[in-house]
Amino acid sequence: MVSESVRLGQSRCRNCGFEAPGGDDAWRRIEVPKLGRMTQCPECESTDIITSR
Repeated sequence: MVSESVRLGQSRCRNCGFEAPGGDDAWRRIEVPKLGRMTQCPECESTDIITSR
């Protein structure tokens, strides 16, 4: 269970608080060697994102 709340359908950056719908074009997608494709915050470039499911 995630201890931090995320509004239904929203994903949020744990570093700066940026929110946008999960899968939205607002999020950056990056390729990380050995990890694959990751979501990145467009505001602070963090990959520590809480995604909605």
